[in-house]
Amino acid sequence: MRHAAPINWPIQLSKVREMAEAANISLDRIDRRLLAALQENGRLTVAELAEKVGLTASPCSRRLRILEDAGIIHRYAALLDQKKVGLPVSVFVSIKLDRQQEDKLQRFEEAIRRCPEVLECYLMTGPRDYLLRVVARDLADYERFVKDTLTRIDGIANIESSFALGQVKHSSALPLDTR
Repeated sequence: MRHAAPINWPIQLSKVREMAEAANISLDRIDRRLLAALQENGRLTVAELAEKVGLTASPCSRRLRILEDAGIIHRYAALLDQKKVGLPVSVFVSIKLDRQQEDKLQRFEEAIRRCPEVLECYLMTGPRDYLLRVVARDLADYERFVKDTLTRIDGIANIESSFALGQVKHSSALPLDTR
């Protein structure tokens, strides 16, 4: 009687990861519940997470690794209260470049990536090229950012600022169908 070759789990798991990445990973109900639970509380232990989604710790841990390796979970972070850390002002800034050439777009994007005040930056369609979400301590702090940073970025033709009066909703959780 021949014995089957021993299973080499790290190799098999890496093959599963490669297949999942190649197939643009299809999320099942358990994956979605796992992701929803992590979005709600990223500090859950694997055991707590497994209990929430109806798995034991080992398969839960494997699924987490696969989701991380596939880039679906691309990092873990603490979400801070903007006001409590002294940055109560949110400004939405529309940027129009003088030209929409590839090198101008790249230079603008590189400059914006170096600005810690800019929390989000989107390349847009429509009358403006970019929409930024900027945080500041106060109006003077935002003015300094515009004068010392934004206006020094080559290629900007127009800057329009809109100040948020209040926040109606803020979420970092993506709406996942967990049914």
